[in-house]
Amino acid sequence: MIKVLAVSWLLALAACGGSGNSGTPPAPLISAEGLWAGSTSTSRTVTGIVLDNGTYWLLYSVPNVSALTAGFIQGTGTSLNGSFSSSDGVDFNISGQGINNATVSASYATKQSLNGSATYANPNSTYTFTSAYNADYDKTPSLSAIAGNYLGIASVAGSNEAITMVINPQGLVAGTGTSSCQYAGLVVPRAKGNLYDLSLVISGSNCATGTSSVTGIGYFDAGAKRLYLAALNSARSNGLVFDGVKP
Repeated sequence: MIKVLAVSWLLALAACGGSGNSGTPPAPLISAEGLWAGSTSTSRTVTGIVLDNGTYWLLYSVPNVSALTAGFIQGTGTSLNGSFSSSDGVDFNISGQGINNATVSASYATKQSLNGSATYANPNSTYTFTSAYNADYDKTPSLSAIAGNYLGIASVAGSNEAITMVINPQGLVAGTGTSSCQYAGLVVPRAKGNLYDLSLVISGSNCATGTSSVTGIGYFDAGAKRLYLAALNSARSNGLVFDGVKP
């Protein structure tokens, strides 16, 4: 069973610099927060998202095919002094591998690199990854940037379909898949980081799981005109992946 590494990180406190000199500025925060781009030992590309509250999402591609998203890993964890560990990663794979848990260990250099490994108990396997900081995280998200029409592939409960999705200038989301499954919700720019919070209701008699509600994250790669969405239900037992491009 091919698996990919999962990775999680939690915002750690930095020392408040100086030796009591009021003129010395405080030391910067030490954290793995940010947007990360890299690859795995299983020949997949990865887009890692680490939020300021410690929640993370790691989207990964089909092996050797960077344009096709194969799933994501989501969870929380703890990090301190460049080391990180996580035990609650959930791997939502849309290539037939289902949902599995992972334990992760990694090292990071703030706004530079994030490298580590993930271990799966079933089957017993370990994979490594390397990634570099993506400065897109330092840009400001805006609804005017993300608004538009997207053509792409959506997956719910491992069932894939082509979908046309529209995001209007107010952040309202509407989409229809080839199965007549309907996607409706909202994207909201986050206060920190070039990312968007997503809430979505998926409905229709032909949908793989009937009607379901999911929440998650969105990232728009402006250079590639490519939108990534990843979301899970509250039990983390079902999820959504969308990867689309503006024509």
